[in-house]
Amino acid sequence: MKINLNNDQQIIEEVFNILIENLEPSKISRFWAICNLGSGEYSQLKDKLFAGETVDSLYEKIQAQENND
Repeated sequence: MKINLNNDQQIIEEVFNILIENLEPSKISRFWAICNLGSGEYSQLKDKLFAGETVDSLYEKIQAQENND
C-alpha cells in the first residue's frame, strides 16, 4: 500500500486556496499579518487574490469595510 503525502508547500498552497475562496482579500491579508506569513511567491498569490478587481472595485470594498467598522 502506497501512501501519498503532500509536502509542506502543497499543504500551504491548498490552505491558501481555501482562504481565497472563502474570505475577502482584506481578511486574508490581516490573517497573514497576524501569523507573520509574508514569505512565498507574492505575485502569484496577488493575482489569485485580486483577479477581476480594479482600483475602483477595491476602493469601493475598502469604503464599505470602513463603514461597517
